[in-house]
Amino acid sequence: PRHRRPGACRARGKPSSRAAAGDFEQRAQAVIVASGGIGGNQALVRQNWPARLGTPPAHMLCGVPAHVDGRMLGISETAGARLINRDRMWHYVEGIENWDPIWPMHAIRILPGPSSLWFDATGKRLPGPLWPGFDTLGTLEYLRHTGHDYSWFVLDQSIIRREFALSGSEQNPDLTGKSWRQVAKRAIGKHAPAPVEAFKQHGRDFVVRDTLEELVAGMNALAGNALLDAAQLRREIEARDRQFDNPYSKDSQVMAIHNARRYRGDRLVRVAKPHRLLDPSHGPLIAVRLNILTRKTLGGLETDLQARVLGHDGQPLPGLYAAGEAAGFGGGGLHGYRSLEGSFLGGCLFSGRIAGRAAAAAVA
Repeated sequence: PRHRRPGACRARGKPSSRAAAGDFEQRAQAVIVASGGIGGNQALVRQNWPARLGTPPAHMLCGVPAHVDGRMLGISETAGARLINRDRMWHYVEGIENWDPIWPMHAIRILPGPSSLWFDATGKRLPGPLWPGFDTLGTLEYLRHTGHDYSWFVLDQSIIRREFALSGSEQNPDLTGKSWRQVAKRAIGKHAPAPVEAFKQHGRDFVVRDTLEELVAGMNALAGNALLDAAQLRREIEARDRQFDNPYSKDSQVMAIHNARRYRGDRLVRVAKPHRLLDPSHGPLIAVRLNILTRKTLGGLETDLQARVLGHDGQPLPGLYAAGEAAGFGGGGLHGYRSLEGSFLGGCLFSGRIAGRAAAAAVA
């Protein structure tokens, strides 16, 4: 391996140096690869992009730090390890560029409630069940066949106040601070949590206007094209809004909103009260350009039940183990092609425990 100069003096959001300062070599009785996947290496993501999801995006944001670049996977493969299920990956479609980035192209994911209207780049409403927060990979596949690398949320202040959460502990001080008082503020007042309001004010993917015509003009200006037509968006929005007047509505997004509000917790702090989007009392109107952000690698180094890395002959490589995302969360692809949100951390913890115990036993 090459020793690289430390990046301690780099500016926030800028890449650290990749200039090699010298060579080094370290040896151990057992090595556990726990370096993550390939999400920080967009070239590698595109190289392994699955055909089932359409063409890889020309523009993506990074949902993981730059050091999650797949380099240790390549080093392990050179040493004889077998990489499997390379086309299994999990990327999000609700990415916004961090206005105060920690790493280059730093993306934050919106964790949306169900009420925002979701449009493709041309202003066509996404079909059900591709509503906000529903089917990540299904929405990714659909959007990759539209010919554009972005889509839009259209909402208003009442929705963003109640329904927008952002990924990352620094974006959720009420939860990380375990403050019920701050959590309760989501249910009262007109403002969203402070981190969300900061993105609304500073984020380059946000457009905030008082009228729909002004909003669409701002959206086209941000995208650098004229794909959106205000009259078309008005028809789409009013058609959805009319369904709130129908107690027997069969619009599946409206049904999902009503169903979510049956749970008291969601009704209080997570799902906005149904209302017409163009009602000025709920304004201003807000549009958010949504980018694809890289995140999880579901394939990786093939391992056995002791987390030992296997070679191309199916036999364990002496002294080499893998855990977490580097091993596809276990075995080289524990989750298959899809997964359930919230289930990734468990694979990291479990495979890490298995690898640690096996390595310790092997060198005892």
